Amino acid sequence: MTVKTLADLLAEGVEGRGVLVRSDLNVPLEYQDGNIARISDPGRIIASVPTLKALAEAGAKVVVTAHLGRPKGGPDPKFSLAPVAAALGEKLGRHVQLAGDVVGTDALARAEGLTDGDVLLLENIRFDPRETSKDDAERLALAKALAALVEGADGSPGAFVSDGFGVVHRKQASVYDIATLLPHYAGTLVDAEVKVLEQLTNSTERPYAVVLGGSKVSDKLAVIENLATKADSIIIGGGMCFTFLASQGVSVGTSLLQEEMIDTCKRLLDTYADVIHLPVDIVVADKFAADAESEIVASDRIPEGKMGLDIGPESVKRFTALLSNAKTVFWNGPMGVFEFPAFAEGTRGVAEAIIGATEKGAFSVVGGGDSAAAVRQLGLPEDGFSHISTGGGASLEYLEGKTLPGIEVLES
Repeated sequence: MTVKTLADLLAEGVEGRGVLVRSDLNVPLEYQDGNIARISDPGRIIASVPTLKALAEAGAKVVVTAHLGRPKGGPDPKFSLAPVAAALGEKLGRHVQLAGDVVGTDALARAEGLTDGDVLLLENIRFDPRETSKDDAERLALAKALAALVEGADGSPGAFVSDGFGVVHRKQASVYDIATLLPHYAGTLVDAEVKVLEQLTNSTERPYAVVLGGSKVSDKLAVIENLATKADSIIIGGGMCFTFLASQGVSVGTSLLQEEMIDTCKRLLDTYADVIHLPVDIVVADKFAADAESEIVASDRIPEGKMGLDIGPESVKRFTALLSNAKTVFWNGPMGVFEFPAFAEGTRGVAEAIIGATEKGAFSVVGGGDSAAAVRQLGLPEDGFSHISTGGGASLEYLEGKTLPGIEVLES
């Protein structure tokens, strides 16, 4: 990636200069009685710290913009970044102010009052509908308001650091348009993520194994089609495996099923029979619940009225054998409902197989999202993998061969 990085910006000097950072602080929140109880996985907050800390310690006036969830075109207390500001301050070891708005009077007043080393977090950027607008002029207007927050007292421009890898596949005001207005740099996180993905696509050591899970085939279709010609094996688990199984003419009971994708799955299996591997046994239950009674059945013997919630132990064994000699592994998507202990063993088993391959020298990448959450929730060692990404969707789109707008704009 031929772009300027945070190191370049720090070398230029940032003391007393306004720097706008687009971070990815979109963390999962747990609610209790309608109130936010806690941040259930602070991984993205932790990942954002190195860039913000380096800038603050170098004396920049740091303004951070980020989103949380998908508010419907306006402010919504449920999606306020207040709990994130508190957690970020804790991880940074310094106070993080939270503006009461995005680019309004409070944000402007607080930005003007920043001193060297201060950190200001703007309220959820998606509270402003211009952030995600399809209208270029609307997005640009918001980007100009963001740029004004880091403008020097003498009218000199601030700088923009793109550090939210989880959003670089979006053409949004705080990701794309802002980089057209300010000197722009890739933050520590974005720089590292792109280097990892470049290694996955350009210098992949064989055998190359891909593990895909999650609920929908449609979400992973493009990456399957793109990697099926490059990978030695593609292991399919999670809810999406049932559409593949159904395409072989077997009953999947009440398991998750995308009927409109059955023909596509059949075509993929016919074309890449030697590459795509499906589970041979399934953990089924009669309801989607943590306390549901479960049993293990062959994948072509799922009883009517039962739903598959995890892959079975024989599948784990077979997948482990496939992964054991891999030199490169990309994993995106859990093998089952890992949030329920009774249906977490498939995900745990496959993750442990990837860790085993890594210990033998494989380059392993966990493709963000639920996979990264599963690693932490199941208590698996994060350093057991070569890299854990913060951006599931962005990782997948890169591996599909798509251009990521938030990366492309940094190259200009």
